[in-house]
Formats: sequence, C-alpha cells, structure tokens
Amino acid sequence: MSSSHALVAGAAAVDITPTRSLFLFGYPNVERNSTGVNDPLLCSSLYLSDGNVAQLFVACDVIFVERRLALRAKARIEATTGVPAAHMLISATHTHSAPMTMTMLSNAADPRVPPIDPEFVQALEDGIVAAAVQAYETKRPAELGVAVADASAVGSNRLDPSGPSDPTAPVMSVRCAQTHEPIALLLVCSMHPTVLRETSTLVSGDFPGLARKYLQEQTFGSKVPVIYHTGPCGNLSPRHVVRENTVAEATRLGYLLGAAVEAAMHSIEYSSTLRLSCRTDSLRFPLRKFPTVGAANELLHQAEADFRQLQAAAADPRTTRTAECKLFGAEETVALSRASEQGLVAQAAAEVLPAELSIFQIGDWRYVGWPGEQFVEFSLEVKARYPQCCIISMANGDLQGYLVTANAVRDKTYESLNAIFESPASGNLLVGRTLELLSQN
Repeated sequence: MSSSHALVAGAAAVDITPTRSLFLFGYPNVERNSTGVNDPLLCSSLYLSDGNVAQLFVACDVIFVERRLALRAKARIEATTGVPAAHMLISATHTHSAPMTMTMLSNAADPRVPPIDPEFVQALEDGIVAAAVQAYETKRPAELGVAVADASAVGSNRLDPSGPSDPTAPVMSVRCAQTHEPIALLLVCSMHPTVLRETSTLVSGDFPGLARKYLQEQTFGSKVPVIYHTGPCGNLSPRHVVRENTVAEATRLGYLLGAAVEAAMHSIEYSSTLRLSCRTDSLRFPLRKFPTVGAANELLHQAEADFRQLQAAAADPRTTRTAECKLFGAEETVALSRASEQGLVAQAAAEVLPAELSIFQIGDWRYVGWPGEQFVEFSLEVKARYPQCCIISMANGDLQGYLVTANAVRDKTYESLNAIFESPASGNLLVGRTLELLSQN
C-alpha cells in the first residue's frame, strides 16, 4: 500500500482495424466476413502512477483477449516500462463485429467458423504493447476524478427486461495538472455491445465505439483516448431497447451513452494526490458436469421445437430471439458434451486457468478485473458491499463461456448451456475471493 503522492498519467490509442476482409466472430450458424469498416478498432491505454505504485489499463475493441496473449503482452510491456505485469489490466470491449481472437471450444466443430487469423492476433498483441508503452512514455503531472453516469438507455436484462441490471457507468476523467487539458477518459459500462447482429458485415466497436466517437467529437477532441471497459453483462444486452439492429441504431445508443457521460462529468471533483494500490490473486474454477451426448441431443430437440413454435405463432421478436439463443446454447452443449468425452474440455480449461483476479485502488475507488463473462448478479453483490467499486469483465483472459446464476442453470438459458465451468459455484467463488481482497485494502 502506498501513501498519497502527486499523480502522473499518460494515455494512448493504437489502431488495429483490419485492412482486409476477415471473419467477424460473435454469432453462430453464419458465414460472416467483413465487407468494410464503419468505425475503427482500437487498443486504448491509460497509465497512472503515484510515485510508488504504477497501473496500466488497456481496453481492446475485440470480442476476447486470450489469457496467453495477455500474458505475452504484459511481459513485453514490463520489459520496456518496468511496470509489473500484476499491475496491468487488459480487457476486451466484447464487440461482436471484430475478427475472432481465440478458438472457442463450443464452436470448434462449426464448419462456418474458420481458424483464427494469426496476423490479426499478432496485430492485437502488438497494439496492446504499443498503446501501453506510449501511455507510459507520455506521462505527466495529472489529476483525476470519478463520477457515475446513467447508462440505462443502452439496454437491460436480456432474459427479463425487468430483471437485475446495472445502469451505473463510472467515469474517470484524467487531465493535466497544470493546464487542465484532458489526458484520457476511462469508462466502465455493463452492457453487451450487440446492437449489430449477424446481418451486419461491417467492422465496428458497436455502440461503445460510437460512444467514444461522440465524446471525442463533442467534448475531448479526437486525440484524447477513451478507454472503454465492459462490466459484467452476461445477461444484459440492448435487446429490449433497440428499434432495429443497424449502424444507425448503434450510433443512437452510443450517442445516448456519450451524452450521459458528458452530463456526469460536470460533478467531477479532481485530485492530484491519490493513493494507488494493486492486489491480485489466481483462481481455479470447477468444471461443469456435462450431460451425455444423448441427453444433450434431447435438450437440443426440445429447444428447437420451442423456437419453431414461437416462429410459427409470430411471437414477439424479442421472445423469439431469446428462444433462438437458447437453441444456439443447446447446439453448443451437444458440441461440449462430445468434447468432454474426448478430454478436450479439461484441455481447454487448462489453457484459461488459473484465472486472474485483480483489484486496483485509486483513491477511494476500486477497479476490479474479472476474467470471462459473468451474470450481473455477481457484480451487484460486490457493489452492494462496496459502492465505490466498478468491475471490469473479460479482463486478462477468457473462460470459454459464462459464469451464471442458479436460476440460469435451472432455466437452461443460452448462457448456462455454453459454459465449461460449474455454476453458480464458480461465480460464487469469484465473488467470495473478491470480497476478501477488498476487505484487506
């Protein structure tokens, strides 16, 4: 733990937009190769130091950042900057309109999903390193403050629009201590970036990328990095608020979020003397117990029948989409059950474990990094105890699926059906250890 010292900060963004057509990953059962670019994909980084403790945040406009890639990038950054790898948090915004960056076991047998493109994955790693190093190299005396924006306009619980959600979006504004010129904005919003669906073939950061565009055009200027992290949103999405799944609608939601951030910033109080600290831990989650392939096929047949019945009845499109996603999950459970019998699930788990849990304290605020995708109930449990805490998901690696609640397991939701780790035990383990570490700060 450090004492309060004068803050320094730097920020940078590096463009990783592909320059050729690549497969866009995020939706099953579709061949989806990019035909153009709507908005750029970036690796954006913020460096902070109080003179004793340094921290690096990196957010990447991709669907996942694989654990092994994050470890390689951290080692390279540490060798150049001296910032300890344990003091870095590298996350994915989780856009579903970017090239795939890791092989998902649940889709490995799908002939429509090609192997990952090694050039793009290398560009992602290089972009992470370059953004972090540039942020470190541009450090200067700084001050920062945090406010909370209202992000309720961009979505809700996708399984039940009246169900649990987290509309809070903590906003950290960092500016030069002398001139008050903006250095960076760091934002955490718990919402799936899935306005653009399988019908879109444009590369895009989805509504988070367009919120960044709004903030840069309206408030900060194009050269000020916006570091956008996605919070736990396994069961949250824009499904019940979108009018259509188009670029125009992604722009509308992105601009609504940008305006909410802009409004929240008026209440920020800045400080140049903040205490920083970092804590990390490693976790091993128990594997899910898979049904036999025969039982998984029975579940698939029932899910397909339920979906077809809703289609035939011309049911509400949102209800039909939820049933379609459950069908996707049932298909993936069949694939995972086969993979489990072949020992491939245990092999995939070994590649993503141990999972890294990180807690970065900045003054009175704590930024928690969780790997993979979690249902929002887990983060709400933590935030009920620690209101000045925000949780960043898909940080420092993926978990080959979701961590879900007991109700999701009971209801056989899509998210519960494509997971490889036991739920709710794994999510409870993550929450419990997070609370233990928070109590030590």
